[in-house]
Amino acid sequence: MELPLESVDAPLSRFRPRTGTMEAWNAAYVRVEDYLRAHRIHNRLHQSRLIQTVLERAARRHEANPALEPTTLAAEEIEALMDEWFSEVLDNKNHPQERVATAGRVAMLLSDGPQKWPYAFLDSQTIPEDFTREMRASSMQAGPDMTFSNMAPRPIDLGTISEAAGETLERFEKWPILRTLVLWGFFLATLLAIFRVTR
Repeated sequence: MELPLESVDAPLSRFRPRTGTMEAWNAAYVRVEDYLRAHRIHNRLHQSRLIQTVLERAARRHEANPALEPTTLAAEEIEALMDEWFSEVLDNKNHPQERVATAGRVAMLLSDGPQKWPYAFLDSQTIPEDFTREMRASSMQAGPDMTFSNMAPRPIDLGTISEAAGETLERFEKWPILRTLVLWGFFLATLLAIFRVTR
C-alpha cells in the first residue's frame, strides 16, 4: 500500500500497533534504527521521529495482512520512503528506481548531509535549499554510452632475425638429415670447446 511522503511529517504520537506481537515490533524497531544508523542518521530526536513514521506505515500494512512479518514491512517502508524522497530531492523522477536509490545514497555521503543538515533527511516539507543544491551537485552523472569498435587482426612483425630463424627452422623441417648433421656438429663443437677450456 503506497502512502504519501507527507506522512513522514506526522506529529509525534504513541505507537500502538493493533496486530503483531511486541517482540516482532521491537525487532522491526531495531531493524529501522540500524538502517538509519547505517546511513549516518545519528540525531536521536530525528531518528525516533523517522522510526515512528516507518513503523506506523508498516503497522497499517500489517493490519491489512497480519501474515507478513513486521520487520519485513518496516524494511520495505523505509526503503520506499527513501527512494521517494531521493527522487524528489534529486529531481530524478523519470530515472530507474535502482539508479535513483544509488545516486541518492552517494549524494548523501558526499554532501555530508546528515551532519550538516541533521533534520533534513526524509523531510519533505522543510528541505533547506542549500541541502538540495548540495545533494544535486554531489549526485552521480551518467557517463556516455558504451560504443563498440572492431580491431582488425594484423600480423606480428618480429624483425629480420626472427624471419631468418623461422626460415632456418622451416629448412630443417624439410631436410631431417641436414638437421641431424647440424645438431651433431653443434654437439661436437660444444665438446671441443669444453675440452680446450679445461685443458
